[in-house]
Parts: sequence; structure tokens; C-alpha cells
Amino acid sequence: MRTKKPSGLMSRAGAIRVMTHAMMGAALGLIFSLALAVTNPAVAALIHNGGNQAVVVFVSTLVTTFAIGATLTGVVFMLAEDKEF
Repeated sequence: MRTKKPSGLMSRAGAIRVMTHAMMGAALGLIFSLALAVTNPAVAALIHNGGNQAVVVFVSTLVTTFAIGATLTGVVFMLAEDKEF
């Protein structure tokens, strides 16, 4: 009889892997916000006219959204890896 192994998310290595996914998502969010501001003149004008607060809100919204999405996707992938036999 096989012993039940602990979930990969509950270990130190699992936590590091989840944080790594979150950091990758944050980096992608930063890159996407820069690319969007550079390539889309309407977004660049809105950011320019909005001041510093507009830049902070724009970047933090995209970074947070991408980080949460990448973290949840990483968790799903890790759980799928654990289910493989």
C-alpha cells in the first residue's frame, strides 16, 4: 500500500514555486504595461494627462492582475503535476 504523500503546495519548495509564478506574472505585467503605453498613443496620452497617480494606478492594476493570474495558473499546474501517476 502506498503512503499518502503531502501536497506539493504545503511544502517550502511548493511555496517558493508559487512565489516564483507570482513574480513572473508581475514581470509580465510590467512589460505589458510598458509595451501598451509605448505602442498605443491613446493610452500614452491618458497617462500623460493623468499625472503620477495615473501611472501608479495603471501599472499597479496590470501588475496585480498578471501576478494573480500567473499565481493561480501555477497552482493549477502544480496540482495537475501531483495528480499524475
